[in-house]
Amino acid sequence: MADLALPKLPDRTPVKITIVITPELRQTLEDYAAVYQNAYGVDEPITELIPQMLTHFLSKDRAFNRARAGRVRS
Repeated sequence: MADLALPKLPDRTPVKITIVITPELRQTLEDYAAVYQNAYGVDEPITELIPQMLTHFLSKDRAFNRARAGRVRS
């Protein structure tokens, strides 16, 4: 095996999930997309924004990250 500084890349195969949301949440997401477009001048669909929003939210949740770091991984 090569002694490379960069380790083998993790699995990056996209995984599709389906969720059911309320009409109110759908409208809130559409509103967010509109504000995003005004802020950055880019019209991104909510299907592109949601994964980024979730990633950002989870990365900032201190209690979650502490609990996750304490868990032994296999």
